[in-house]
Amino acid sequence: MNLTAAGLAATFDSTNLRLDATDADLDALCDEAVTLKFAAVMLYPTGVANAARRLKDTGVKVGTVIGFPSGRFTSAAKSAEISAVVAAGADEVDVVLNYAALREGRADIATAEISALTAHAHALGATIKVIVETCYLNAEQRIAALRICEDAGADFIKTSTGFGSAGAKVEHIREWAEKRRGKIQLKASGGIKTLANARALIEAGATRLGTSSAAAILAEFNGEKPAAVSAGY
Repeated sequence: MNLTAAGLAATFDSTNLRLDATDADLDALCDEAVTLKFAAVMLYPTGVANAARRLKDTGVKVGTVIGFPSGRFTSAAKSAEISAVVAAGADEVDVVLNYAALREGRADIATAEISALTAHAHALGATIKVIVETCYLNAEQRIAALRICEDAGADFIKTSTGFGSAGAKVEHIREWAEKRRGKIQLKASGGIKTLANARALIEAGATRLGTSSAAAILAEFNGEKPAAVSAGY
């Protein structure tokens, strides 16, 4: 795969979901994303309005998380949260699936929720990525999650919150790439710290990588001394 620095940078959703993140940290996240031409920044909903002002007309998207990290919120609450963050300036919403329902054999609950939330996000002009927390799903459940997202018309299916027992695995991205029926895109997230891991996930089929180590990975690609690797996400 002929990966370029620009191509690699364009896969990154540069993320700061640390519980101790400051306003200055989030400003730095935005400024770095503009300089390095990342696809998007990902931060908590309260940071959206400032990020939207800071990133206006830069080409960097503002992303945020919904129902995070457990997914065990009512569909009404998730819908209201989507409305609020899009009104504040979010371009993309990463929504945590009620994967607990899926694990308990209640795929109908997860299906109804993601169908409604996808329609809602799209009506507001937002991209929706559905986080399914693959570390807690078996193979059958991972494919069921893929079908739910495909049938709902979601833009992406995403591996992880970064708060589960494990993050993105190359084999899970490859599994989805081989099993998907249409054009749904794949986002890998959680624990992506090195160029080798990023490259492997892209080669497996991921088109977005959620990571707090985006700058360090890009520096590694360019043969530069990397910035400190974040301990989070």
